[in-house]
Amino acid sequence: MADVITYREAVAEGIAREMRRDPAVVCLGEDIGAAGGVFKTTVGLHKEFGPERVWDTPISEQAIVGAAMGAAMTGMRPVAEIMFSDFLACCWDYLANEIPKVRYMTGGQVTVPLVVRTANGGGLGFGAQHSQATENWAFTVPGLKIAAPATPADVIGMMAAAIRSDDPVVFFEHKGLFAAKGPPAPADHIVELGQAAVVREGADVTLVALASMVPVALTAAERLAEEDIDAEVIDLRCLVPLDTRTVLGSLAKTSRLVTVEENPYQGGWGGTLVSVVADEGFGLLDAPVRRVAAECVPLPFADALEEQVIPTVDKVVTTVRQLAAY
Repeated sequence: MADVITYREAVAEGIAREMRRDPAVVCLGEDIGAAGGVFKTTVGLHKEFGPERVWDTPISEQAIVGAAMGAAMTGMRPVAEIMFSDFLACCWDYLANEIPKVRYMTGGQVTVPLVVRTANGGGLGFGAQHSQATENWAFTVPGLKIAAPATPADVIGMMAAAIRSDDPVVFFEHKGLFAAKGPPAPADHIVELGQAAVVREGADVTLVALASMVPVALTAAERLAEEDIDAEVIDLRCLVPLDTRTVLGSLAKTSRLVTVEENPYQGGWGGTLVSVVADEGFGLLDAPVRRVAAECVPLPFADALEEQVIPTVDKVVTTVRQLAAY
């Protein structure tokens, strides 16, 4: 096995492992077959499993997710790809009104065990319609699980948990992380959905981040260490289930909280997490909570402007520095 694997390769590897394990797992989406996916995240699947299990679809998000829903309701475990997360808006009725409600409305008689994978987030200059971090859209819909891995090993482990889930999972793969490298996952690696990871221990402040913001928070923590500010970094991994226990456990040690998220400040997941902390952990806090989030504007195309909108290491460092001095 290779010493390192890219995040991009981990997506294909995670899906392939589950397809080998369970013949009910199928893939569908635009250009995922012989082309290997527009982001090269399905390379090798068509060759290994053939057109019977890897389906190239028309350019219709409604068709992709509608077919996946029907397949899931009748015993298959489809993995549907929506090329850019912004395009979830094109199949929003299925995602918001149909898929998450079936199990509830049939009293558990019908489950919808499907995964909707999608390339998410900014930082690459793809413009306002192809760069949004849309976890917060899905976060408003009860009945969807939401996964957003930050490392190649977590991609594989969380993909296994998502595909095996009897409830629908929206699986956000971050475009800015596709080229990132990390240790490969061991055989049978599974990361239970809803388990955050403490990726850096610290005593002075807790940084909670998701997806591409995890490396941003880690880099900020290294910079802050040079100023004798010891930051603990939590990779949330999932928004649903939301692991508030790990966050509150960290706060008991640090007493200061900063959330780092790519979603816009207005309606971002950090607002929910902060309200939980206010309800359940107010006595742990020695300072106000702070949220570093994206600005509430359409994402610019120019990289210099995009950097003004999305959280950066500098923004995190400045926020933590102010909080440490409170």
